Amino acid sequence: MKIATRKDIIESILINTLPFLERKDATNITSHIYLDASANEVIVRSTDNEIGLQTHSDQFTITEPGVFTANGKKLLDIVRTLQNDTIEFELHEQNLIIKQKNTKFKLPTFNHEEYPSFPTIENKAAISLDSFELIKSLKKIIPAIDVNNPKFELNGALLDIQREKTLFVGTDTRRLAVVELQKESSEELALIIPKKAIIEIQKLFLDQISLFYDENHLIVKNDQFFLFTRLINGKFPEYSRIIPQSFKHIFTIPKKEILEAMKIVNIISPELKLTLEDNLITIESLNSDTQEAKTTIETTINIEEPLSLAVNSKYLFDFISQIDTESFELKVNEPTLPFLVKSENFLTVIMPILL
Repeated sequence: MKIATRKDIIESILINTLPFLERKDATNITSHIYLDASANEVIVRSTDNEIGLQTHSDQFTITEPGVFTANGKKLLDIVRTLQNDTIEFELHEQNLIIKQKNTKFKLPTFNHEEYPSFPTIENKAAISLDSFELIKSLKKIIPAIDVNNPKFELNGALLDIQREKTLFVGTDTRRLAVVELQKESSEELALIIPKKAIIEIQKLFLDQISLFYDENHLIVKNDQFFLFTRLINGKFPEYSRIIPQSFKHIFTIPKKEILEAMKIVNIISPELKLTLEDNLITIESLNSDTQEAKTTIETTINIEEPLSLAVNSKYLFDFISQIDTESFELKVNEPTLPFLVKSENFLTVIMPILL
């Protein structure tokens, strides 16, 4: 096998494939990329068996067709050190030779026939969702998705397709983020998509995509990329029970003003106390005997008696950073009970800090 391409072409491919590889054990074939130059274009795959990516390019000169594997991280490190010029790749016995002018590297390869197979879209059901709405919705809830939770289902987002609406849900047990799309469906479906897959989907897919699934996999594809991920098996929490259905107080909060005030107080402590009283919001720091920060916002609020909420500011920052409106709703019952922030079709239920 002998092929060549420009540095920027192969570097871009390797950067995209790197997150899908096994990084801890270089002796595993899943630490390698799989490159197939046996046709008129080059196909590149990477997978750790849980998630995988396939991409292709016609920007290679194929002198001798062939297939090889090579450690993805090491190959990217090599390519990055080379000049912005043509790079040649040649398979010699069980090694990959990488050459550019007077520079040469050698990497061991594995038997490409042992590389893990990828699922196909054959016999898989399709999901009809607008690509823009999908990516936008996942972006809003991803901060609320947990990481390394022993309850595996919390390490992913729930895609809950109902007859009259579709919901995206994420929770880390301290907050619950939900995006609701008013979209009718002929069937109901619930899938739990791993957080890692969601992160990569947001990076790679910017235009129209196709979605396919079975009981084990979700496949996302367009003209350039084919991404698969194993779905998380388990039962997602009954999130609708967590969302309060009625509230004693509903306030309209100006986004810009509250964001600036929180940034000021957050210098001292990420844990804040918000006190709401007639036409005034006071924000102050918590949990410090020697340091203090406090600021106020004048705004239109009607309330008979002052109401105080203690909260981790990160939860509010994550919510506010994803909304486009100039204000949002703050819905409260009691200071010790979960409260809700909402803008358009996006809401987050937050557990307060108990004072």
